Amino acid sequence: MKVLGKKNLWILFSLLHLIANAAEHEEVAKHAIKLHRGKGAAISQRKHWVLENCRKLSGLLRQKNVVLNKLKNAIRAVEKDVGLSDEEKLFQVHTFEIFQKELNESENSVFQAIHGLQRALQGDYKDVVNMKESSRQRLEALREAAIKEETEYVELLAAEKHQVEALKNMQHQNKSLSILDEILEDVRKAADRLEEEIEEHAFDDNKSVKGVNFEAVLRVEEEEANSKKNITKREVEDDLGLSMLIDSQNNQYILTKPRDSTIPRADHHFIKDIVTIGMLSLPCGWLCTTIGLPTMFGYIICGVLLGPSGLNSIKSIVQVETLGEFGVFFTLFLVGLEFSPEKLRKVWKISLQGPCYMTLLMIGFGLLWGHFLQIRATQSVFISTCLSLSSTPLVSRFLVGSARGDKEGDIDYSTVLLGMLVMQDVQLGLFIAVMPTLIQAGASTYSSIFLEILRILVLIGQILFSLAAVFLLCLVIKTYLMGPYYRKLHMESKGNKEILILGISAFIFIMLTITELLDVSMELGCFLAGALISSQGHMVTEEIMSYIEPIRDFLAIIFFASIGLHVFPTFVIYELTVLMFLTLSVVILKFVLAVLVLSLILPKSSQYIKWIVSAGLAQVSEFSFVLGSRARRAGIISREESTVMRAVG
Repeated sequence: MKVLGKKNLWILFSLLHLIANAAEHEEVAKHAIKLHRGKGAAISQRKHWVLENCRKLSGLLRQKNVVLNKLKNAIRAVEKDVGLSDEEKLFQVHTFEIFQKELNESENSVFQAIHGLQRALQGDYKDVVNMKESSRQRLEALREAAIKEETEYVELLAAEKHQVEALKNMQHQNKSLSILDEILEDVRKAADRLEEEIEEHAFDDNKSVKGVNFEAVLRVEEEEANSKKNITKREVEDDLGLSMLIDSQNNQYILTKPRDSTIPRADHHFIKDIVTIGMLSLPCGWLCTTIGLPTMFGYIICGVLLGPSGLNSIKSIVQVETLGEFGVFFTLFLVGLEFSPEKLRKVWKISLQGPCYMTLLMIGFGLLWGHFLQIRATQSVFISTCLSLSSTPLVSRFLVGSARGDKEGDIDYSTVLLGMLVMQDVQLGLFIAVMPTLIQAGASTYSSIFLEILRILVLIGQILFSLAAVFLLCLVIKTYLMGPYYRKLHMESKGNKEILILGISAFIFIMLTITELLDVSMELGCFLAGALISSQGHMVTEEIMSYIEPIRDFLAIIFFASIGLHVFPTFVIYELTVLMFLTLSVVILKFVLAVLVLSLILPKSSQYIKWIVSAGLAQVSEFSFVLGSRARRAGIISREESTVMRAVG
């Protein structure tokens, strides 16, 4: 068996690049010669080279069939060998099958290359479309070959591991083990079982799923000045999977879930990014405070300096933005803490009507300007919708802790402004839900537009039903659950404020999860969580605010820095005149429309607040980038329009 195994291995490694069926060998070789002659090859040396190599190919393919027959005989011999255990038989048979598969795959690769050459010679090189299709077919073939080779490599690694374990078992049988060695051997076996139990075969499970594409990626290791240290770190990172992957579209990826979950890991890129933002935000915020500007502008400047338009030192941009979203959640929670249900009851009609009227008026003006500038109606609607939204976190940073209405029964400006901003966040969720239907409507004929409009109305009805369900749930929580929950939480947290912070945070996350499941914005859930807790009284509000504010402040720094990552000063400088004109036009238009709408819906006794509320609404929300990016991916707006919209925002 050992002699046969060595012979098979020698033949295997000599035939790694062979392929096809014995019946087809000579025909393919003759076809290749004929194809070459048909192209008018006049050089005798080249003709001799082609003939000689085709003969070699035929000979190698015949040798490959001989080896396959020997492997089949070896498999039958192993299966009949009574001296081997069932596990050892299974392993050796599996090893021979891997060798057979390697020979067949190598053979297939050769003939795929020959057919690819035939397609290329028969194609029209002036036809770019034909060349593109040939390139796509070759790329698909390479991807499939890479997946097969990867699978085979993993199987070989498993076979190698099995051989090493078998060798260890033989050594252990030939010598007596100490008590410590026996304990370690039991631990090793238990660890192997644990890895097999928790391992997810995500690659094998998903590679055949519909919509999954195979792509080539680059694996980039962290560079070190010292080459020796670099090798050591590379080996460690290769084991831990902390390298960065880059695809052909220049998207960068990091590890989200390792194969071996028993080893703790940390994303050092993300840690460095957060540390860098924390260090640089201090001098930037300090500088803005010195010159009399809000610190949030310093944090945005910090993001600009570290982002793609500056030092480009932030590697985990998506992760930084994700963490910054928690800053929005806690900011809106603190805004809700300063709202009592009584105040919400006063302004709910204004908060619901105002944003709807403003959005409709913005769309109307957008369609009018689009008609004069010859912009498609779909583009005009999307751009107007994005620009109609205003930034809730930006305004709430100014208003948290600000003075409220002076007179009892008055509607103060902060309540109206924040109520309208929160409803705009709800509108954002509605716009995202309606967007696929609008895209279909834009591509449909007039006969089907009625059905698309009907579908949009159904979606609006679903959103309104979800809002009603959310507010009904809030009423139940306030009446029956909020009081007992907080009293229990406060009782358990005496001398241990972590329990109180955790309980409040859990309540925030529960509310945002509920609103998300009902297809309403998560921001509304955070705001309502604060409003529900504020119903427990002023003392409760002050206590919770003192605990949550430090968390909110740190996360808000990350959020405003993440905004700065998408600010490009060079583009603003290049197109300064155009952008200044567009920005002023949007600000003035939103201010005028807000004044007009508020004049119609505010009570006469509160008309004086329309000016300051309109000023707070005269800016563009950072969440409008979400709509803009989705519209660009859908091909509704162009890259230039998307860039200008971000610069205006």
